[in-house]
Amino acid sequence: MINYKIRKRNTPIATLIKQYTDKKSGKVSDSRREIQRRFDCLDWKDQKKILMEFLDSCPSDREWAYGKLYALWDEAFVPKVREVWETYREPRCAWSVIRFFPVAYIKDNLDMFTGPRDYYFICLRMVEENEDFAVDRSRLTAYDYLSILYHQGGTISSGEARDLLFMIVHDLCVRGFSQNDMRMVYNMDEVVTPNEFRQIDQARYYLFTLGDRKAIEAFARWNEEVRHHILCSPEYKNLKKGITSVFELQQRHLTMLRKYAYLALDDKYKKPGECDFLDEEHSLDEERSLKEERPLDEEPQEPLDLGTLVAENSAIKSLVDKFDLEVEGAPF
Repeated sequence: MINYKIRKRNTPIATLIKQYTDKKSGKVSDSRREIQRRFDCLDWKDQKKILMEFLDSCPSDREWAYGKLYALWDEAFVPKVREVWETYREPRCAWSVIRFFPVAYIKDNLDMFTGPRDYYFICLRMVEENEDFAVDRSRLTAYDYLSILYHQGGTISSGEARDLLFMIVHDLCVRGFSQNDMRMVYNMDEVVTPNEFRQIDQARYYLFTLGDRKAIEAFARWNEEVRHHILCSPEYKNLKKGITSVFELQQRHLTMLRKYAYLALDDKYKKPGECDFLDEEHSLDEERSLKEERPLDEEPQEPLDLGTLVAENSAIKSLVDKFDLEVEGAPF
């Protein structure tokens, strides 16, 4: 006789919500997991009730609710979200406050928004609402400020446009960057230049739309200077020396780019003490001394003949005898 496993029937969602809210039920974790699993397929009235309950719960449950709130916003959430926001000031909660709360509330509480890009998204909201809002340039990165100018549809001088492009490169070099900051998977045999930064690619589009060509042309000439410096550098001449992986080659390209792009910037874009990363980078020779790895272009060594090793080493021969091992080519 074949035994079929009977599938467990769904618990009504009202029951799960009741178990979740009753902290003495002993089923809070199980009900939470099941509610989250079913959430996207539930009726709106149930979703709304669940979000309200999760906003009254622990930090991890509130974090989960914040993500859902942003996609399912309703004005009914304003009182509860305001209460939670003013109590905890959690970063993900700020997303919904900035995006959906009345503009007057945001303007009156600017000091509450301290996330890395909160002010940028506040500026975008003000532009979207056609609000009379004085942008504080000091609270924005060069890239974010250019983005705001683009969305405002305003004008920009060639001098300011050029400064913004170089400050974007400066900011990337100082904070460091990875392959994810590049606009494409570049050819490993070619020099990687500042033109490959995603932010620079987008910034050129912003400036082109704003009608500034001179800054773009000036940056193109500077980019070629950086390419020349990298090509003539000792790091580039030894680029593939001892390389053992594509990832390592990528990192060397990015290290050279960071160094020579920063050095090529005008001094007016630099600040004292921010170029420590130039001293922290190992030269290629130092890197090889730290990691003794076989270069890719080195001929592989012949595999060790175990029989010869046993014959030449009495200690190994004793171990082989002790465990009664059979070794091909051994003289016994």
